[in-house]
Amino acid sequence: MLIGSFVAYMFDALEIMLLSFALPAIRADLGLTTTQGGLLATATLLGIGVSSVTVGWLADNYGRKGALLVSLAVFGVFTAAILVVPSFALFVVLRFLAGMGLGGVWGVVSTYVVETWPAAQRGRAVAFVLSSFPIGGVVAALLSGVLLPDWRLLFFLGGVGVVIPLVIVGVFFRESAEWAEQKTTPVKVSEIFAPELRRRTALGAIVAGLAMFGAWGASTWLPTYLQADKGIPATTVALFLTVLNLGMFVGYNVFGLIADRIGRKNALILSLAGVALTLPLYVIAADRTALLWLGPMFAFFAAYAGIFGAYLGELFPTRVRTTGAGFCFNIGRGVSAFAPLTLGVLAGGAGFGAGLLVCAGFMACAAIVMTFLPDLRSVTTAPAAVRG
Repeated sequence: MLIGSFVAYMFDALEIMLLSFALPAIRADLGLTTTQGGLLATATLLGIGVSSVTVGWLADNYGRKGALLVSLAVFGVFTAAILVVPSFALFVVLRFLAGMGLGGVWGVVSTYVVETWPAAQRGRAVAFVLSSFPIGGVVAALLSGVLLPDWRLLFFLGGVGVVIPLVIVGVFFRESAEWAEQKTTPVKVSEIFAPELRRRTALGAIVAGLAMFGAWGASTWLPTYLQADKGIPATTVALFLTVLNLGMFVGYNVFGLIADRIGRKNALILSLAGVALTLPLYVIAADRTALLWLGPMFAFFAAYAGIFGAYLGELFPTRVRTTGAGFCFNIGRGVSAFAPLTLGVLAGGAGFGAGLLVCAGFMACAAIVMTFLPDLRSVTTAPAAVRG
């Protein structure tokens, strides 16, 4: 389950990151403006936002395994279909549909780990699975370096590759025993807004929204920033981002250990604050050597998505765990859908560097809001009134 979930989320990350790497080539080929380029990323994230309700509801009512298989198949098919996309309008539609599958994987694999591993090791286990995101970014960078400017073939191969996690999950995964034992009556999405849970749901979604707005705004335009503002050749950008993602991989796993030691809440605050402090240093770096070293430094702190996997999963009872955690995280990603578009517009006037500084500000706000959520080391993981 641990390795299979790692592979599944790696392909999820690969599909998401392909657009960031391919965006300069897509804009040149299709003659897109900065705003239109941002709209492609926005459509993807809006689809992810919709999945926060659909896939979570599917997983809590019909099982974790089936929901994961559906999510993988959906984003694989609609990503591969970009090979023959005839127009920009249809491209936007395909990215939205792919996003509906992409958003579901995070919640299901996080729930699988939370329901399988003991609490004392849960932080590092979830962080390990979700640390596959930067590895997916490395694979995307390597594929982009080889295949671009042929962005159509790049998306096609990325989509077809989803056959690998589909086979692993279909053959080797068993349904969550904890879910099977707790399954009684059908789950309604409205349950996560019951009086006992609504504050957790609202604050969790706000924190995720702030963090994801900063994250997706930065990641979408980072390759373009390195080329346009720093004058780094497209072939070298892949190397810079590969090193950056390796730093993120290390950060995910180190912060998993930190989360088990000092608590998920404190680890999240440390991670978000760390990005808020180090990303501006990356923006003001004067030369390529500094960029090469500072990239992994700020990426090391960008481990919040991995810690969210354990924290948000524990924030809700088994009955609505995937719905609640998926809603908070993917609604956050849905809200962040407007980040690429917003920062694309901002970059047109103030430059991409200014947009990245805005992203750092959103990270700081997320760290502040996080202080209002409970420390799950000192309270039960779910209010008694809603416990399965």
